[in-house]
Amino acid sequence: MEQRHFAVLVVGAGASGLGAAIRLGQAGVDDLAVLEKADALGGTWRDNTYPGCACDVPSALYSYSFAPNPGWTRAFAGQAEIRAYLADTASRFGVTSKIRYGVEVTRAQWNGSVWELETTRGPYTARILVAGTGPWHEPLIPDLPGLAGFPGEVFHSARWNHGYDLAGKRVAVIGTGASAVQFVPRIAGEVARLHLFQRTAQWVLPKPDHHVPGVERLLLRRFPALQRALRGAEYGAMETLGFGFRHPWLLRQVQKIGLAHLRLAVRDPVLRRTLTPDYTLGCKRLLMSNTYYPSLTRSHVDVHPTAVRSVDGSRVLGADGSVSEVDAIIFGTGFHILDMPVSARVFDGDGRSLDDHWKGSPQAYAGTTVAGFPNLYLLLGPSLGTGHSSAFMILEAQLRHTVAAVTRTLRSGWASVSVRASVQDAFNAEVQAALPGTVYQSGGCSSYYTDVNGRNSFSWPFSTGRLRSLVGSFDEADYEVVSGKQG
Repeated sequence: MEQRHFAVLVVGAGASGLGAAIRLGQAGVDDLAVLEKADALGGTWRDNTYPGCACDVPSALYSYSFAPNPGWTRAFAGQAEIRAYLADTASRFGVTSKIRYGVEVTRAQWNGSVWELETTRGPYTARILVAGTGPWHEPLIPDLPGLAGFPGEVFHSARWNHGYDLAGKRVAVIGTGASAVQFVPRIAGEVARLHLFQRTAQWVLPKPDHHVPGVERLLLRRFPALQRALRGAEYGAMETLGFGFRHPWLLRQVQKIGLAHLRLAVRDPVLRRTLTPDYTLGCKRLLMSNTYYPSLTRSHVDVHPTAVRSVDGSRVLGADGSVSEVDAIIFGTGFHILDMPVSARVFDGDGRSLDDHWKGSPQAYAGTTVAGFPNLYLLLGPSLGTGHSSAFMILEAQLRHTVAAVTRTLRSGWASVSVRASVQDAFNAEVQAALPGTVYQSGGCSSYYTDVNGRNSFSWPFSTGRLRSLVGSFDEADYEVVSGKQG
């Protein structure tokens, strides 16, 4: 009979879930399974296959510290290579056999002793639940009037339709964020006409990307100290930039690089004005590309500096009155970041969901645990976004916290561990008090960092070192512990 009860269940087989399974396994937690709704691992890097998809963090930093990859072929790795790295790492650390594919969690509720899960493959129970579903998971598609009646092709960048031939088509791209900056240059040469709808101009810096020669990869493989040195140097460079996020005057100096990059690529003064941001760099997600600006200067590319008001038949209507007749619409509009779908599916012992508790403003202690939800650990949770460093760094800090809490729970025979509400409140108060001095709050823009209540529930306002120290530490005194093993 298939096992249905586990000491630990991990939801999601992306970078977060795989990292949790590996680290828990190394700590001796064998009674564990990973539930993955898709038929393959990889998470974000499985779902996003749009042309040009790549990381915007240096490759040396975009990996688990315990599984460095000396074989990256580019300074900023592409989607296929990152997904292959995750698959290889899962295999090497023996967690592939722990994954149960095609199992989507539709509801998880704490019953006072265990987590009861309803899934598309029947019920599961677990003493401890680790949610590795991440914030870059569910595509955000605007509810545009008339979109349902559009006769052409419509898809989001994270659900790219590779079966649809863009050659010779008139295409509207809605959104100019991180995904669009990568795929627009790739499709601009194929389409007959490209209409790019830009609600807000983005800061785009040059991307120091390049092919990594085979001899360099060989040296990194043979001499691990070189790889550690490279990782350390790239970490230091990113942390210098991170200092600017907490001291916006410094980023205003970095903006000069962005303006020079724009001037060199775009000679038309009207288009250049359209593409020039009116807020401080770093207020929105930092973007890098060497090809985005040049692609927008092509004669068949039109940049519309406006939001989209509606769709009327095959016409896309801009809020500025512009009308564009198109054959396809591609959304580069990001994800449900602060309204993560998992929060509507996880319930406390009284039947109240995370959504009910949060009321639009996600809060957790150290981005990891939530008062009233015993034995639950969120990975890449609220208030941990740094704007400049690798998600793997944040994740590994959380995993140190989570693994320490889980192993202590199992070995001590604790029934449950729940963060004290006062501890959670104090943590979030400190974060919110520090945010106004950062570029996220003072940079003069609106971004997905801000939730529906106008609160920044995404960003971390302190140094990365402080994040690693605070988030990475589990202190029993911060938690209400119920003794006596149950479930």
